[in-house]
Amino acid sequence: METRAGRRRSSPPPMAPPPLSLLLLLLAVSSCVAATGPLVVGEDYVRPPARRHRKALLSLFPWSKKKASASASDPEQVHISLAGEKHMRITWVTNDNSVPSVVDYGTKAGTYTSTSQGESTSYSYLLYSSGKIHHVVIGPLQDNTIYYYRCGGQGPEFQFKTPPAQFPLSLAVVGDLGQTSWTTSTLNHIKQCEHDMLLLPGDLSYADYMQHLWDSFGKLVEPLASTRPWMVTEGNHEKEHIPFFESGFQSYNARWKMPYEESGSASNLYYSFEVAGAHIIMLGSYTDYDESSDQYAWLKADLAKVDRKRTPWLIALLHAPWYNSNWAHQGEGDSMMAAMEPLLYAAHVDMVIAGHVHAYERAERVYNGRLDPCGAVHITIGDGGNREGLARRYRNPKPEWSVFREASFGHGELKILNSTHAHWSWHRNDDEEPVRTDDVWINSLYSSGCIQDSSHELRKILMSP
Repeated sequence: METRAGRRRSSPPPMAPPPLSLLLLLLAVSSCVAATGPLVVGEDYVRPPARRHRKALLSLFPWSKKKASASASDPEQVHISLAGEKHMRITWVTNDNSVPSVVDYGTKAGTYTSTSQGESTSYSYLLYSSGKIHHVVIGPLQDNTIYYYRCGGQGPEFQFKTPPAQFPLSLAVVGDLGQTSWTTSTLNHIKQCEHDMLLLPGDLSYADYMQHLWDSFGKLVEPLASTRPWMVTEGNHEKEHIPFFESGFQSYNARWKMPYEESGSASNLYYSFEVAGAHIIMLGSYTDYDESSDQYAWLKADLAKVDRKRTPWLIALLHAPWYNSNWAHQGEGDSMMAAMEPLLYAAHVDMVIAGHVHAYERAERVYNGRLDPCGAVHITIGDGGNREGLARRYRNPKPEWSVFREASFGHGELKILNSTHAHWSWHRNDDEEPVRTDDVWINSLYSSGCIQDSSHELRKILMSP
């Protein structure tokens, strides 16, 4: 496509290294303890087998313990997500259909000064029938504030913290999570790090038609997902489509409702939201995305409305990666990239984060298969701990855009310090210890000169009917 190739842009002037004040700020907002000492990293790394007493150690984690006195009316699988500006959606499941969809909340433990009512749903899948799934939106809420809440008018008290209104902002990132011992270890590592929100680019439970695994996944992640918003998009393992019997994404849409309506989307499979100074777009790799699709039209309209003075950082997440030098899932994101990469490039998206490939890879700024200082940084992080194992084989020679790649489980952290600087780190999951193996400072395109130098032809892509 002529619009994809476009005109190669001249490189913006290089930016100075982060000042000492930013380095100190990064230390202040970082709470993870990274292992030190000589490390084997990248493609030479071979994951050791799990330690002998690993299963015994896993029993120490709070989410592995069953509730001793849980009743059918008690909330379970509690998780929260953003629901528009200064609002939060509380989702939970009960096995008692008489429990009302109501949330009591306040800023003091045991004292609830506000109450919100919501909606509920349920679904059947072959011989399985879900519990009552509650969705309640609460707010308006204060920024950067701890709230205490109770679901259904009874049961245990939970608490969460709202994200800040301005930088710094700390985001945990994990993909292809699943429900293995590695998953539990990854979740424990994320818990050790202070974060304002978790982003998950698809493949949540790996239920794969076995619906009880959606229930066990909800219980597994509840200790984290009930305290910080989890913003997710779908992966191939969420499809669960059975021709003539079951429509796709039935379980995912019922259990993980995201703010698609609040962002003008017609589908829970793609949406956007704003947090602090970041506009974050969650795209759907497994719904239509060509130029005649609803998702394409929605994305174009959403990008056209972005105000980079209000949200200088622009980030997109999707499941199937567009830049992937692993042999696994080669080319699966190509058709989506052909349709949508010109839109993201025209809007000067800073980062594109994907999952699907069960390994880690970070690319330089790239567009149309070539290094481009005004393209997006692409990261593949489908290595949360899924049951299918790791994708260990990479293609050689390594593409010029690929900076770091390693087949290991882990999670990422994106700490956006201000409108110009963010720090990305990837933490390898080595048993009980997270090891920071890859990290890089990223300068926003808002500060680089790319937006100011944007050609009229590229802007026309977003503004055309």
